[in-house]
Amino acid sequence: MPIPAEYITAFVTLFVVIDPIGLAPLFVALTAGMDGRRRRAIALRACATAAVLLTLFGLFGETLLEFVGISMPAFRIAGGLLLFLTALEMLFERRGKRREGQAQGAEEPDDDPSVFPLATPLIAGPGAMATMILLAGAPGADWQTVLAMHGVMLAVLLVVLALFFAGGLLERALGPTGINVVTRLLGMLLAALSVQFVLDGLRGFGLAG
Repeated sequence: MPIPAEYITAFVTLFVVIDPIGLAPLFVALTAGMDGRRRRAIALRACATAAVLLTLFGLFGETLLEFVGISMPAFRIAGGLLLFLTALEMLFERRGKRREGQAQGAEEPDDDPSVFPLATPLIAGPGAMATMILLAGAPGADWQTVLAMHGVMLAVLLVVLALFFAGGLLERALGPTGINVVTRLLGMLLAALSVQFVLDGLRGFGLAG
């Protein structure tokens, strides 16, 4: 049975926003000097915390928006613009530098970086939270679609977890140049997807066909 196109799009969007490939080297840096068992525990805790945060935003994000008087079309446009800025950062290498700065904000290598900075803001950052609200709050989405989008989110986090487990090997295989090339390709894809979010928001206001 073929996978519906909207689920593939959701997976690609979240994959690009969370950027598991770009996170793997930072995970290695944050857990430098730790044994394999502790590294795995930190990876599991970080991904579990991120899953809880993204689930909360996927389920209740739209309700929160309604409480503060923000419409979903307006949030789609704002979210699309936010994702576009993220794409620009990826294309011009600003995102990696910012993430490295966040990673350096951890107190010491021996401290537990699973919640901060790994779970948030590196995995479940503003872009990922906005994306979950946009995906789960898509026009005509029923409970099955919402559940499927959260399943897609968990699939992306499983990729993050797998790359964390193999972070050292991946970093050596790709090298700095390979990681830069992949990041730029993902940035181009994210830019196109962010424009689609903006168009969906404009359509919600009746400004686009």
